[in-house]
Amino acid sequence: MTTHTPTPTGEFPALEAPGIVAGGSAAAEAEFSTRDGADDPSTTVVDGHAPASVKVTPIIAVLVVSAFVMILNETLLSVALPTLMEDLSISAVTAQWLSTGFMLTMAVVIPTTGFLMKRLSVRTVFSVAMLLFLAGTTIAMLAPTFPVLLGGRVIQAAGTAMVLPLLMTTVLALVPIRSRGLVMGLVGVVISAAPALGPSISGFILQHGTWHHLFLMMLPIIVIALTIGLLFMRNYTEPEKVRLDVISVILSAIGFGGVIYALASISQIVSGTSRLVPLLVAGIGVLALTVFTIRQLRMLSRGDEPLLDLQPLKVRTFTVSVLVILMGFATMLGTVVALPLYMTGALEMTTLEIGLTMLPGAAASGLLGPFVGALYDRFGPRPIVVPGMLLMAIVCWLEVFLLDANATQGLIIALNIPLGIGMAMVMTPLMTLSLGALPRSLYGHGSAILNTLQQLAGALGTAVFIALLTLGSAIAVESGASAEIAQASGASWAFAFGGVVTTVAVVLAFTLKANPAEVEAAG
Repeated sequence: MTTHTPTPTGEFPALEAPGIVAGGSAAAEAEFSTRDGADDPSTTVVDGHAPASVKVTPIIAVLVVSAFVMILNETLLSVALPTLMEDLSISAVTAQWLSTGFMLTMAVVIPTTGFLMKRLSVRTVFSVAMLLFLAGTTIAMLAPTFPVLLGGRVIQAAGTAMVLPLLMTTVLALVPIRSRGLVMGLVGVVISAAPALGPSISGFILQHGTWHHLFLMMLPIIVIALTIGLLFMRNYTEPEKVRLDVISVILSAIGFGGVIYALASISQIVSGTSRLVPLLVAGIGVLALTVFTIRQLRMLSRGDEPLLDLQPLKVRTFTVSVLVILMGFATMLGTVVALPLYMTGALEMTTLEIGLTMLPGAAASGLLGPFVGALYDRFGPRPIVVPGMLLMAIVCWLEVFLLDANATQGLIIALNIPLGIGMAMVMTPLMTLSLGALPRSLYGHGSAILNTLQQLAGALGTAVFIALLTLGSAIAVESGASAEIAQASGASWAFAFGGVVTTVAVVLAFTLKANPAEVEAAG
């Protein structure tokens, strides 16, 4: 076992040493015949691209802060939608495009990040991503109309899509294996706590200001992060002259965009208000994704550079870990959206009360992230992930039976805290385990696959939770229930879906094993 004692400057000593130990296990490298000359398993553990001048802690810190604000932004408008509908004179379906458009853009841009991180320098990718998010936030803050606000959200999403894979790839490339779980715990805070904090922060700001202040709050943080990043960000990789396959980009955009749109339209499909267009778009999306996958595999077999290298999916540890992550993320994001709707409709709580109710669970998830990472470095994935996912499943089933029209704020908080804890116990270890099982040459593509699928899972979780909540409420109303009881009944349907998903994930979690390189590093 290893312990990590910070130096007086707060740096972990191993993080600035030349010839930083990184990469996946030798077995993972040996499994692939990569195209960067790393075919010899005996030379795959040291990342020779990391010069001694690279100060790792400031780089990772600024990426963590930037990604946190960007992911927070993804759910920041969930509580503000009624305010936006009134202020901009738009319907609920139109307002929902502020979230749907964000996810659509993320799903379209993320598959290209593997190519971007090979073709461009790290510093360039960071700068472009931050400037895009800064521009989008400024446009959204000043937006006089809905189309301008939607345009700002799309630009924000493009920057967010570039930062997330960059953060994960940087951690894997620069942090030694023995400290990786601890550092990935900070990344886990970004992935799990930030979306849960969105409604809380939104509730606080809307109580004292307008929706414009939601974007104003992010501007100084992004400007400071961009400035610090430009001071410390150094290129730890050499850009390669890889060719962009435009056909693959088009297929990816149609495929992932079509599926996300169809998922976001599940409520309309279930209610029968609009079925033809979403189903048609879903079919086109699935067809485009099928052709996209075949094209990537053919390009790989010919020795060409695919837009998205699908080789990580051959690694069982990566695939199973990603599946469990997706199930947990879909449940978490669906709950983050469904709980405020339940608290508004069934309990008639204000936006401030909703924010205060959601805050403890998000805080618990965030504070626990680094601690869970340190435990992962010592004990591996299964002793942490299985109890964490089991905790999430138990909470989901308790929500089904306990959250009715008479539930108290204290009960919701008491259930939401262990849900946040369980999410932290799942996300941090599995992100480390999944990407750490890959050879260094596939870090960028592995993180792109993970982040793209997370957008699909988030869209699926949000759409199904809302669809079931709406359907359950409608059935209860038809049977004569009051509006409050009907909303609580619909919420139970949604939470039951989360219970089923997390229960399946518990079974999968039992099959996880630690990566050989991590076992060796832990002694």
